[in-house]
Amino acid sequence: MAALPHVLAAPKDAAPVLQLCLRPDYGQRAFPDRVTLTREGGIPGERWAKAPWLKLADGTGDPRIQVSILPKRVLDLVWREGDAEPHPGDTIIADLDTSLANLPEGTLLACGTAVLRVSDVFNDACVKWKVRYGAEAKDWVVAPGHPELRLRGVLCSIERDGEVRLGDVICKL
Repeated sequence: MAALPHVLAAPKDAAPVLQLCLRPDYGQRAFPDRVTLTREGGIPGERWAKAPWLKLADGTGDPRIQVSILPKRVLDLVWREGDAEPHPGDTIIADLDTSLANLPEGTLLACGTAVLRVSDVFNDACVKWKVRYGAEAKDWVVAPGHPELRLRGVLCSIERDGEVRLGDVICKL
């Protein structure tokens, strides 16, 4: 709770991409310098295309969860490089205010040459988050008044194909 003011002081816009992550399969992480984003297939090499946690009626991955953006300030609270626990696996890490007030549902984000749309799906810090980083980390995300802060970040659909590289700036459109 003491870190909340620091987390909420993150930039509202023009946030550089500080880290990229792919999850080729369960428990696996890769940290490339760039990723390709496609409306049709999500991110090549990412498990969303073959094993999404949220599916459409036809069994395909729900596009609203193609990309996850986690605030860097939250990542710094729960994970350190070299930790025994795996990286959370969010596609993009950026020093960005991901709150509902700053990024309402439907907000378009330019990210590299791609365009993302902020989803209506709430990232509630799944059970894996709780197991890896502790009950307090999970409880903090879902505490009264916290869901609208989106401390676990935002989920997005890919609206325009493109490429994102480390250092690219995420800007609200």
